Amino acid sequence: MTSPPPLRQPRQPNGFWAFLRVFGRGINGVRLVIINVVFFGLLGLLLLLVLGLYAGRHAGQEVVDHSVLVLQPRGQLVEQYSVEPLQRALAGLSGEAPKQVQLRDLIGAIDAAAKDSRITRIVLDASQLHSGGFAALREVGAALDRFRASGKPVIAWSPSLDQYQYYLAAHADRVLLDPKGELMITGLANYRLFYKDLLDKLGVQVHLFRVGQFKSAAEPYILDHASPAAKEADSFWMGGLWDEYIDEVAKLRKIDPAALRADIDDLPAKIASTNGDLAQLALDEHLIDGTATRAQLIEMLRKQGVPAGKKGFGIREVGLARYVADLPHQGNAFAPGVTVVVAEGDIGAGRRPPGSIGGESTAALIRAAREDKHTRALVLRVDSPGGEVYAAEQIRREVALTRAAGIPVVVSMGDVAASGGYWISMNANRIMAEPNTITGSIGIFGMYYSVPGTLAKLGIASDGVATGPMAGAFDITRPLDPKVGAVIQAIINKGYRDFVGGVAKARGKSFDAIDAIAQGRVWTGRQALQRGLVDQLGGLDDAVGEAAKLAKLAPGYPVRYEEAPLSTFEHFLISMKQNAMVTTLQGYGIHLPVWVAQVNAMAPDLALLRRAEPGKPNVYAYCFCTPH
Repeated sequence: MTSPPPLRQPRQPNGFWAFLRVFGRGINGVRLVIINVVFFGLLGLLLLLVLGLYAGRHAGQEVVDHSVLVLQPRGQLVEQYSVEPLQRALAGLSGEAPKQVQLRDLIGAIDAAAKDSRITRIVLDASQLHSGGFAALREVGAALDRFRASGKPVIAWSPSLDQYQYYLAAHADRVLLDPKGELMITGLANYRLFYKDLLDKLGVQVHLFRVGQFKSAAEPYILDHASPAAKEADSFWMGGLWDEYIDEVAKLRKIDPAALRADIDDLPAKIASTNGDLAQLALDEHLIDGTATRAQLIEMLRKQGVPAGKKGFGIREVGLARYVADLPHQGNAFAPGVTVVVAEGDIGAGRRPPGSIGGESTAALIRAAREDKHTRALVLRVDSPGGEVYAAEQIRREVALTRAAGIPVVVSMGDVAASGGYWISMNANRIMAEPNTITGSIGIFGMYYSVPGTLAKLGIASDGVATGPMAGAFDITRPLDPKVGAVIQAIINKGYRDFVGGVAKARGKSFDAIDAIAQGRVWTGRQALQRGLVDQLGGLDDAVGEAAKLAKLAPGYPVRYEEAPLSTFEHFLISMKQNAMVTTLQGYGIHLPVWVAQVNAMAPDLALLRRAEPGKPNVYAYCFCTPH
């Protein structure tokens, strides 16, 4: 009997190929792990947001009768959010509330509460609200005045207040401060850092080209101190701004303006008289009506008939975010109405995100509003110190085209609408500003950087040949040729003539008349009105009313905001009632790490590097005119 052949032994793979196979399987396994982690992480986040939406709608607090609207805005007061919807949602879940408060939300909530029978009063704590100017605060104050005129009281209480926050709190029926709190009003200042000596040490040469005796924006790069002309101009507009502050606070608090000014100027001696007790000093000077702890405030409200909150503690209240989320949309969204375009921040080339102004993106918003068949009038809300000249010109042209299309345009100036901010405003049918808006600064400047001195310090030299006298003239490694300087100055001179000439044509005045009040000079809104640079004093609501009047709109017209389109997911995030969502999810112990809300802030600020392009003259219509 024949035995079967022996089984064939499997071939052993070569050691190198075996290693590659194992290595490949390992890489594939790692890839799958990473993909699964990312996928399930995103899926988990989406589920959290959906759960939050569901919880917010079914477990959120409702606004009930006899409620107090508690306004405790936290962060920067802005015309529009520059924080994206996803980041705002993540910030809420991480326990880090977004550091921005939208002006229209704050005013809209106050005006709605005035007509809301469920709201009996407002309690305002402005201690964490930050503002870059007084004009926006003045509009919020006007809304508080309207609320009081409806017969409902406003009580302001804070642990401490600065002079900007107090400017708002002074509109309340009663102003209370914590007994250990602080209120210090010091006045306005505009001190800047000067870099000439530093640049000299680095060997960087900054060449400044400007038109306008008072156009001082770039002085820190060529001087080591403020010029006499800059100090003269700053003293005038800041003095006007401070006069507005003193007069309004004195009127609200029913005290003599001269006495208030004297108390502020004599602050060190006044503080010494109360042994450093700032709350007592504020009481003595009638800036507040009393002192109270938070517990005493709640006790006072309870005695005034405000019901207790949940489980018998605190008071029955609703916060700003929750109340805004519950507000119904006003009017017929498809009826002819007024469209508002917000232009906030520095003006730059191309497309820019909300919170800054892009020559292309903001022009596109105005164009979209003009082409919308529902737009009968346009309000351009400007809060900008200016920026790049060509980008400003792109926006101005769209304003002019909108007027040419038969749609009236009204500009509403916010805290600042100066230099490039005025450039984009000048062709409107009407320009409106608050008395304490900062505007004007009609002038431009150019800067050019060269670094031959820097290279020499490093032992580097530049040499070569060119085909003509202007070839390579803008090479930053070479000293600036005087002939090139003359070319740049000629460009700046033309830009100034265009600016002044455009304003003169738009305002119906001569070139010389505008040149006399231009020269880079900054004005307050009231000063600008006296000089014919604005038509009327008033806020955004006044501008909307004026636009509707010019368009002959019937009462009840809708007001829409033309903004960059959002994705479906972003709409979903904005539509969530975030306060209830956050409260419910955190009640189940669901939190996100704090760093999740701060990812965007980790990137360095490269704005100045983007503006100062090497090898070309950088031309700006910009104003560094924000006091502190």
